[in-house]
Amino acid sequence: MLATNHRDGHPNVCAVQKLIGTNRKYFTNCKQWYQRKICGKSTVISYECCPGYEKVPGEKGCPAALPLSNIYETLGVVGSATTQLYSDRSNLRPEIEGPGSFTIFAPSNEAWASLPAETLDSLVSNVNIELLNALRYHMVNKRVLTDDLKHGTTLNSMYQDLPIQIHHYPNGIVTVNCARLLKADHHATNGVVHVIDKVISTTTNSIQQVIETEESLETLRAAVAASDLNSLLESEGQYTLLAPTNEAFEKIPRETLNRILGDPEALRDLLNHHILKSAMCAEAIIAGLTMETLEGTTLDVGCSGEELTLNGKAIIANKDVLATNGVVHFVNELLIPDSAKTLFELAQESEVSKSTDFFRQAGLSSHLTGSEQVTLLAPVNDVFKDGLPVVDSNMKNLLLNHIVRDQLSSKYLYHGQKLQTLGDKELRVFVYRNNLCIENACIAAHDKRGRFGTLFIMDKMLTPPSGSVMDVLKADHRFSTLVAAIQSAGLTENLNRPGTFTVFAPTNEAFRAMPQGELNKLMGNAKELANILKFHVADEILVSGAVGALVRLKSMQGDKLEVSMKNNVIHINKEPVAESDIMATNGVIYAVNSVLQPQASRPQERGDEPADPALEIFKQASALSKVKYKKISHSPVYTRLLARMKENSGGF
Repeated sequence: MLATNHRDGHPNVCAVQKLIGTNRKYFTNCKQWYQRKICGKSTVISYECCPGYEKVPGEKGCPAALPLSNIYETLGVVGSATTQLYSDRSNLRPEIEGPGSFTIFAPSNEAWASLPAETLDSLVSNVNIELLNALRYHMVNKRVLTDDLKHGTTLNSMYQDLPIQIHHYPNGIVTVNCARLLKADHHATNGVVHVIDKVISTTTNSIQQVIETEESLETLRAAVAASDLNSLLESEGQYTLLAPTNEAFEKIPRETLNRILGDPEALRDLLNHHILKSAMCAEAIIAGLTMETLEGTTLDVGCSGEELTLNGKAIIANKDVLATNGVVHFVNELLIPDSAKTLFELAQESEVSKSTDFFRQAGLSSHLTGSEQVTLLAPVNDVFKDGLPVVDSNMKNLLLNHIVRDQLSSKYLYHGQKLQTLGDKELRVFVYRNNLCIENACIAAHDKRGRFGTLFIMDKMLTPPSGSVMDVLKADHRFSTLVAAIQSAGLTENLNRPGTFTVFAPTNEAFRAMPQGELNKLMGNAKELANILKFHVADEILVSGAVGALVRLKSMQGDKLEVSMKNNVIHINKEPVAESDIMATNGVIYAVNSVLQPQASRPQERGDEPADPALEIFKQASALSKVKYKKISHSPVYTRLLARMKENSGGF
């Protein structure tokens, strides 16, 4: 707490941080600089003589050691004149002037002054025995220095050997029954004096007994009894209970509260989320820190000025109620952990709240509020910045395919895993170096695991696959020339078989953009055509969410394809992609408006070329675009594409 600092050759000088605008001081050593702020408020650092030393005119620092005096005399020197006065009044003075080896935790003058008037009156009136007992409770019958004040230990006081609880925190702060040590280690001939910021009182109740005797904790008392937590809160140990008051329980919607109270597992999680694994006095918190709860999650404990905060909110109504096995802080808001929430509650409080409204409009709320074990793939709110789409039967089906059977955890997902949806679709999991994706949508934030369901926050609406690569290409008018070319090159069977293809599919526009002569040569040479088309296909699935700065894929032709992301647009071999992530059961398709050329490839000369070999393929393509294919089950993206085909009909 307090160190002898040799500051620039100034001996026996100690650093003090003073909170601007208050009388609060923090004596710091070199290791304990608190970023010049205490609970968000600025401090000024000054230097004063360390205990037992004084200045000498004309000399640097505090070179002169003061002669030691007894504890009674020392109390006057260290700013605890009121304790000195009361030890005189209560006849403690002869003992602390006489022989012995004592430690006294002496309340500062301000600590006595801040006691309620009636408490002080009852202590000091008629020089009664109460005052002597109170002072003896602040004493230990041996010399104890800060190095001996270990975290979680108890010292036997000189009043009926009743225990005093010591906590020594990582930030250097020491508390004695939750009173902060202000000035430590003032040596006396017959012991040592530590100045503390409160008058401490005896503690005989366990945390469980505090709950049982406080009227404002009546609901908590019933909840603890229902969860069989009584024995834990009576047991030896050092816990912090953030005790929700009756008012805290009343703020929760009745339906939510009844659900949790009626579910033993959720109730146990709720209560364990209010119990910290170690005792934490308010005085020890001078900046934000993360503390683990018995439920296994963490809470952010911090402070703002005089207020203690939990997860950034000043909700502590009464702090530092000391118990034999820890400390109780009363809180006037319930802290409900994710593990006690429904999917609906998890989603409402996060960046997917618009998704929740969407599922509710589609009549799917029951899947998000019941005890069905599911995983919700919920797109982030940004996806709906232009408003929610209209809910029709197609959209309802699509939303059902955003709910996966089973409560999953993303850390157990593996590449190639198949997930079954409530819409009876099979979704694939893709694990990439920089992303974890389900079909074309990737997980954008940590899972939120609720009581029955888990929430996966996704970066977009996902498109379940609908048909093979060939089915998808045939169903989209933009690719009629490509379909004809694939058939002409004998690759249809390849792209219909099960697999993991990424197809960079040239549109009709891409073929139109080729010089006529080059196109004729290409279309007239089945081998060269197959070679070029294979250069557009990789034998692995790469969705756009997996593309960082640059990804290289090996094409089926053998040369590498370079896929990159620039300004949120996917580029293939530096050509922008017109549409990404058109999902098929055996791959993914990207629409591209140019025909990609392998580096060393030019259409080969052939002596037996027909006059216009492209003509037959164009006729075939034109016929293909007019064929009524047996309708595959279209997801909205394909419905949209079909509509676009109708608009553009004519093509080749």
